[in-house]
Amino acid sequence: MSVQKTILEPSWEAKYAYSPAVITQGGKTVWLAGHVGFVDDNGAPLEGNFDAQARQAFKNLEKTLQRAGGSLTDIVWMTVAISDGRYSQRFSDIRKEIYGKDFPASTLLTAAAFAAAEIMVEITAIAVVAE
Repeated sequence: MSVQKTILEPSWEAKYAYSPAVITQGGKTVWLAGHVGFVDDNGAPLEGNFDAQARQAFKNLEKTLQRAGGSLTDIVWMTVAISDGRYSQRFSDIRKEIYGKDFPASTLLTAAAFAAAEIMVEITAIAVVAE
């Protein structure tokens, strides 16, 4: 079964790289746990490097989605927690690099602490992939 996805065009939300709503029909729903990226694919630490951690978190999400038969473009909702509100625009810029203009719906918040002190960003998501 294919997935029909309609992204409601963002107005002011476009600056922050998210859509006000995404409507889907068909497909299977994949609920993704929080993904982080405080180490790279070789296990090297990315402590203190927000951009690298955000990109690695997306890379880790992509790997999980591939195992479920999907890709990052199948994400319709994400909740993003960052360690410092000053990174919010930087995260939006990285998301624009990844998604172009067809953004998932999203919430971005700051967190006082994560499971490990070196984590700077965590992304939890919902995807709808073709069956």
